[in-house]
Amino acid sequence: MPDETATMQIGELADRTEMSLRTIRHYDEVGLLTPSGRSEGGFRLYTHDDYLRLMVIRRMKPLGFSLDEMAELLRVVDALDGGAGDAAGAGDAGAGDEGDGRDQATRASLAAFVDETVERRAKLERQLAMADEFLELLRARLR
Repeated sequence: MPDETATMQIGELADRTEMSLRTIRHYDEVGLLTPSGRSEGGFRLYTHDDYLRLMVIRRMKPLGFSLDEMAELLRVVDALDGGAGDAAGAGDAGAGDEGDGRDQATRASLAAFVDETVERRAKLERQLAMADEFLELLRARLR
């Protein structure tokens, strides 16, 4: 199990995620992945949670989700995890019903992402089947 309090610089994060430094910096610039800190020398520092967040982004990319869609899903996940996307005041007295409504709306948003992901995965599966057929046609010419 990784040390969740340890930090890593962008190069290590890039190696662990198999993503380029440029891509990670771009995700920082557009607000998808903010470093958890900076070193004394000003280098970006990332935690295990940052790594997990970047892996969510990485998994969305081949499915064709836009940056805006990625940002929305991350807001939904943050809200469900009680993180930065959580609605202010949800724990206040008298806010229970309103908080329940927000929770239901957040879960509905997540369910919509699940449905969309299922559709996009099915499309990729069809494309892969066509690629396999094409590959078989090419291999048949080698025989």
